[in-house]
Amino acid sequence: MIKGKKILLTGGAGFIGTHLCRALAEKNRVTIYDNQHRDSIHLSGLPRHPNVTIIKGDVLDPDGLKKAMAGCRIVIHLAAIAGIDTVNRRPTVTMAVNMTGTQNALEAAVREKVERFVDFSTSEVYGSFVYKADESVPTTHGRVGVLRWIYAVSKLAAEHMTHCYHEEFGLPTVTIRPFNVYGPGQVGEGAIQRFVLAALRGKPLHIHGDGSQIRAWCHIDDFLKGVLASLEKPAAVGEVFNLGNPFAALTIRDLAEAVIRLSGSRSKLVSRPALEAEVELRIPNIGKARDLLGYRPRVGLEEGLKNTISWYRKKLGKLR
Repeated sequence: MIKGKKILLTGGAGFIGTHLCRALAEKNRVTIYDNQHRDSIHLSGLPRHPNVTIIKGDVLDPDGLKKAMAGCRIVIHLAAIAGIDTVNRRPTVTMAVNMTGTQNALEAAVREKVERFVDFSTSEVYGSFVYKADESVPTTHGRVGVLRWIYAVSKLAAEHMTHCYHEEFGLPTVTIRPFNVYGPGQVGEGAIQRFVLAALRGKPLHIHGDGSQIRAWCHIDDFLKGVLASLEKPAAVGEVFNLGNPFAALTIRDLAEAVIRLSGSRSKLVSRPALEAEVELRIPNIGKARDLLGYRPRVGLEEGLKNTISWYRKKLGKLR
């Protein structure tokens, strides 16, 4: 376990950043650099932790980012524009934050001579049909004019940039491709979060098209183990890893029905028009993460859903 380090989490006030902060703060000093667009950390009690410092800032501000990174040995770069609805509303900002923001973080990391730089990409880089895809298969470029692919292309460009900094400047980088991570504290536009909140409030659960799209869902506890291993394992440097749970796959419709059943809700399913660009199937191959990181997801979907529903039930009054 990493200890005695000063660690920077860009975008660290969000869902994954909050969980990483909790895991790292007991034995390290953690700085959160975030514009607080998505704020999960203030539901956690972590802002009062003596080893946690929160700086409000933007990765498009290179000077502010350099200042926040001063003295840090590890950088975990989570900051990004994400979520279909947000990307559709703000495509230009999406490109700028995901590409220029990443370059700003890489430049600052080279200057600080950090020991490990972990860049968060996305499973969206694989396109609309992903069945046990490993990290070596071709990634998608998407069709120009379809807003959904702006996110994937911007994150893929950031991956290439991260690899360039590793090759040219010797920066010890790792790239993570998350596959549908969920769990307590999720904020933003995640399907499980939306379904759980709707079910607990007795509102309809909306699915796109017939809900036959298939996803493999990874609980945050499993996902964290993979990320934390990537901070320590020498073999992780210069590599890209899928992190997900291929053993927890089902259709969106079945997922919504499971949330209704496990929450004891009387909510109904309502179908909305299918998206212009839909991902019909997304299941990762995690063989590389297993072999190099020792990554093995353990949390079953029903167990994870129960855990997640319980958290939201307790926090319902504090959530929008």
